[in-house]
Amino acid sequence: MTASSVEQLRKDGNELFKCGDYEGALTAYTQALGLGATPQDQAILHRNRAACHLKLEDYDKAETEASKAIEKDGGDVKALYRRSQALEKLGHLDQAVLDLQRCVSLEPKNKVFQEALRNIAGQIQEKVRYMSSTDAKVEQMFQILLDPQEKGTEKKQKASQNLVVLAREDAGAEKIFRSNGVQLLQRLLDTGEPDLMLAALRTLVGICSEHQSRTVATLSVLGTRRVVSILGVENQAVSLAACHLLQVMFDALKEGVKKGFRGKEGAIIVDPARELKVLISNLLELLTEVGVSGQGRDSALTLLIKVVPRKSPKDPNNSLTLWVIDQGLKKILEVGGSLQDPPGELTVTANSRMSASILLSKLFDDLKCDAERENFHRLCENYIKSWFEGQGLAGKLRALQTVSCLLQGPCDAGNRALELNGVMESVIALCASEQEEEQLVAVEALIHAAGKAKRASFITANGVSLLKDLYRRGEKDSIRIRALVGLCKLGSAGGTDFSMKQFAEGSTLKLAKQCRKWLCNDQIDAGTRRWAVEGLAYLTFDADVKEEFVEDEAALKALFQLSKSEERSVLFAVASALVNCTNSYDYEEPDPKMVELAKYAKQHVPEQHPKDKPSFVRARVKKLLAAGVVSAMTCMVKTESPVLTSSCRELLSRVFLALVEESEDRGTVVAQGGGKALLPLALEGTDVGQMKAAQALAKLTITSNPEMTFPGERIYEVVRPLVSLLHLNCSGLQNFEALMALTNLAGISERLRQKILKERAVPMIEGYMFEEHEMIRRAATECMCNLAMSKEVQDLFEATGSDRLKLLVLYSGEDDELLRRAAAGGLAVLTSTRPSLCSRIPQVTTHWLEILQALLLSPNQELQHRGAVVALNMVEASSKIASTLMESEMLEILSVLAKGKESPVTRAATACLGKAVEYGLIRPSQDGK
Repeated sequence: MTASSVEQLRKDGNELFKCGDYEGALTAYTQALGLGATPQDQAILHRNRAACHLKLEDYDKAETEASKAIEKDGGDVKALYRRSQALEKLGHLDQAVLDLQRCVSLEPKNKVFQEALRNIAGQIQEKVRYMSSTDAKVEQMFQILLDPQEKGTEKKQKASQNLVVLAREDAGAEKIFRSNGVQLLQRLLDTGEPDLMLAALRTLVGICSEHQSRTVATLSVLGTRRVVSILGVENQAVSLAACHLLQVMFDALKEGVKKGFRGKEGAIIVDPARELKVLISNLLELLTEVGVSGQGRDSALTLLIKVVPRKSPKDPNNSLTLWVIDQGLKKILEVGGSLQDPPGELTVTANSRMSASILLSKLFDDLKCDAERENFHRLCENYIKSWFEGQGLAGKLRALQTVSCLLQGPCDAGNRALELNGVMESVIALCASEQEEEQLVAVEALIHAAGKAKRASFITANGVSLLKDLYRRGEKDSIRIRALVGLCKLGSAGGTDFSMKQFAEGSTLKLAKQCRKWLCNDQIDAGTRRWAVEGLAYLTFDADVKEEFVEDEAALKALFQLSKSEERSVLFAVASALVNCTNSYDYEEPDPKMVELAKYAKQHVPEQHPKDKPSFVRARVKKLLAAGVVSAMTCMVKTESPVLTSSCRELLSRVFLALVEESEDRGTVVAQGGGKALLPLALEGTDVGQMKAAQALAKLTITSNPEMTFPGERIYEVVRPLVSLLHLNCSGLQNFEALMALTNLAGISERLRQKILKERAVPMIEGYMFEEHEMIRRAATECMCNLAMSKEVQDLFEATGSDRLKLLVLYSGEDDELLRRAAAGGLAVLTSTRPSLCSRIPQVTTHWLEILQALLLSPNQELQHRGAVVALNMVEASSKIASTLMESEMLEILSVLAKGKESPVTRAATACLGKAVEYGLIRPSQDGK
């Protein structure tokens, strides 16, 4: 073969290329290479092959061929250009730009190369922008998370964290959603790896949060059943994350229902109420599903508690509650009546039955009429009968456990169930059983029934001897401790009435000692020790028991540790015992005349125990604080469990209020996190509980630096609870303490003053400025004095027809020195910021001049200073007012003050006289003074 053959094949290839036959051209060039072409011809053939591969869109081969050409001839501009084209198509822009730069340097005037270099430079900039954009980040994160090679790496962990953080911002959540994010997150959930599932669930929280259309779309992609089923997995962290996601979904859907099917984003959804019911229906199904973890079952109950009942009785629509009762009451009762651990039973935790009781109670309380309540009773009774009759001993146990569940929840339904034929008799009979499981069920039912007035006499007559026998002769601590609680409950029927002793002298102390012994025994499981706390909750009505209990450091420590444990059902009992020890229940001293009248009529008069006097209570509070009661209560408040009911919150609020009663104890409460714990108590719970917590917050705000007690943004959350104490249904003490606390806050910053104004506190504060009680009147005036630094309040004083200024002027002349100081301070602020008010002072009362003179002549330097500032503001505001002042005794008073020892008062007085000289109203004396 000759060189002419290589040249001919190359020419043939060129012709085929021009005709668009790139495959044919490629074959021709390949044949030419096989004929032993020269290095220069090889370079040409390789670059021509590169051109063919470019046309055939095989960019990898195009890059390879062009590189071979460059190896043969480093100055081959066409090969460099073709390689740059291939690299550009492959996305290697940084390498492509280097080839183009070489092309331009070799042929500076070539416009094709120049244009290509400009284009690729623009692409590089665009790629940099894109890679730094959210879209690229999202894509990159999912690539890392779904890459099996990255399993368990730090890179993967960082990507999951970044994804969750990105989803917290609405713009980031929208980017993820629009980048096919839900489908990709579904793949993460399908991996079954806990870390990836957690990342997916937490990201979905961001996507669904406050966004109804994205929530509906997410449920559509993932499937409602699938989302709910994640609750039931064994991994606790994953189950809790799924619970949080479902809560967010419920909130988004319910918001849509409230706003006429319109979410935050304004998108119209066909009917979110349907999605809401589908979710709830799946939760109800999960309750009785075999294989679901106890944690998952608890989470489902918690969600139902939060979502189903109305938030407020003012909402007329309780249709969701009625629907749940019809569709799922039996399923809830099945959880409430489940027995611990027997084969074939549902898996439950120590808190499951209590959560079921709370849900039943919430549903019952949400009913509006007798017909609805009667239907609830009927369904409960039919369910209990179905187990009690014809199901043997196992059925009876199940029925009694369900009755116990109702007695702890909607007790009206529980009492009705006790009335069913044979139920009470079975309770008494099974207490004598030799089987521990049967005894446990029966004794617990007996304990819960003992608190009901109707049944107490029956149990006292039939059950006390049995309970005593179980307590004394029982071999199992689990039975003995429950029998003891039953005895404690019956023994505490008199409550705090010292004259109504149920047991013989000393018996109560013995029972309490045994309860404390069991409480301190950490060899006993937490579920059993809880009953010891239940016993103490009843026995601590007795002051002797309280005194011994607070002296027992080991028992207090055990109590607080148990309150922080996973045994959430102990919370109410702990809170009850603490309320008893601190005497923080409501107690009114009886009217002596009424007591005498009652004695004459031979009626019973409650008597207070001598050890429940204030000095004893204060001593007990000190001991509880020293033992760490605040940190324990702070942990209790933080719990997410439904066991932290409104009633439980109220008990904790009462205890906190008792703990901050003495000002010297407040520092300890703040140091242990009491301020932070009180905020949620003041914003959620019963009206009484919120009021007590708000009063405790007021006490802390009065005596400590609010910025230290409530750091950061938390200080703004304090305002609303404090303003709630200004309402007329609150006591005078609560009004006074709220005003004092708001005064402190108003003096800190303009932002806090704006928050107080936003809560509409000003009209109420103004109302208390007219209060007869001097301390409340003074506190309101001080508060207004600090609020006067805000423009909005200044506008109120400047408003036409307002008497507010007159009230401040008159109060500046009152006998109460503290009231005068507050009012004069307010005048000083207002006349400094609004000079127009200076000319109105002489118009509001004819006594204005003598009031101002009295301030300047006061022996109290603070009053003098405030009077001098008001006088200076009036002189500076108008020469006419200055003339009136200089024609009165004010000239002499100011002259004397100006000659005094250097102080703010002398400086203000001197400035007044200087301004009068400037107006030409007076002349300086010969010595220039």
